[in-house]
Amino acid sequence: MTSQSHTTVVVKEDEANVINSLSKFIEECAEKAVKDHGKFYLGVSGGSLAKFLTKGLPSISTDWSKWLIFFCDERHVDFKNEDSTYKLYKESLLTKVDLKDEQIIKINPELSVDEAATEYVQQMKAIFTECDWPTFDLLLLGMGPDGHTCSLFPNHPLLSEDSVWVAPIKDSPKPPPCRITMTFPVINRAQHSAFAACGEGKAEMLKRVLEGDEQPPLPAAMVKSATVHWFVDKSAASLLTKFS
Repeated sequence: MTSQSHTTVVVKEDEANVINSLSKFIEECAEKAVKDHGKFYLGVSGGSLAKFLTKGLPSISTDWSKWLIFFCDERHVDFKNEDSTYKLYKESLLTKVDLKDEQIIKINPELSVDEAATEYVQQMKAIFTECDWPTFDLLLLGMGPDGHTCSLFPNHPLLSEDSVWVAPIKDSPKPPPCRITMTFPVINRAQHSAFAACGEGKAEMLKRVLEGDEQPPLPAAMVKSATVHWFVDKSAASLLTKFS
């Protein structure tokens, strides 16, 4: 696990500027990764973050052929289901940029959720070879109203899972109940993690995650990649005192 983690908070006027700033950051990360090792290994999430990405990424300048996109977590549903994160990106991003479907590493929803998690790890290990744990260039994460990130929920046993890259969850407090999720050893080995949060409704939880000292810590506060970046608007940042 990364021994030290540095957190930065970028506060923008509104959602449009948050999307622009986040997208520019992703563009820079991609450029650096491709120069360094010829690929850009990216993890994405659903929810409001997906909306930001599908709005902002089509405007960036990048060599899309070098991208490989993984899911930080994914709902264990058919690809035709509206809950499928893959379906969202396929319909709202792949139609706008020069990404091929095979560049998105997908779960197999026909398997059981346990088998799907194991199979997803096998797909990852075919790409991240000869390593105990993968190192992503960037993980794009969301923060739920309860402080969860990925499908790692407060007080859940998976918060301490340290033996597998991706774990199944069958009792998600947020539907659908069955999902797969990256575990913290993977998240915290990433070069960069980034969150985006907009609106007054995020303000209280953002303050708890960034400036609180809760024990046990909220899942979003447990993200300790080498650098953790928060892109937020003024409304979401309204209660911050240390990062505003």
